[in-house]
Amino acid sequence: MQAFRQRGLTAARQARPRCVRNTRSYASGHGHGHHAEHTVEESFGTSFYVAIAAIPASYLVYTASRPGKDGEPTAISKWLEKTMDLGKEWERRNHNNTAAIEQAARDKHLFLNAPRNRHIELTYPEVFQHGSPYNVPAGHYINLDKVVAHYHKQHLDEEARKAKKLAAKSE
Repeated sequence: MQAFRQRGLTAARQARPRCVRNTRSYASGHGHGHHAEHTVEESFGTSFYVAIAAIPASYLVYTASRPGKDGEPTAISKWLEKTMDLGKEWERRNHNNTAAIEQAARDKHLFLNAPRNRHIELTYPEVFQHGSPYNVPAGHYINLDKVVAHYHKQHLDEEARKAKKLAAKSE
């Protein structure tokens, strides 16, 4: 059996063409020949832009680190002082907010628990009868004759007081 196998393999090797190779074209013309022109646009890359940006950045840092005219502190030291003072600024703001909230709480307590004046002057007698005048059954409105008389008398007293005051001024 082994003899047949070896002869079969030998026959298969001989039957196969020996130098036939698939030629591959590595040109970028996609089968249009080996010398097809193809332009490739390459970018500069991030390292180029970082190197270019380093020039103005280093100039800005150098300028900020130099002291000003007449011995003024540098811009960097001024910025650092501002950031150091932020803690004090926040402390001051928190103190003011706390004081405002405490004052509001005291005012609310005062308004809710202060002795109330139970006498309320009415600006007009119709305040008792606010509502729709339609579909009101007879006898459901309050008799306001005494209220109207009270306000009429109050008005006359006020007018008499004003007239008396004007008469005293004119003399």
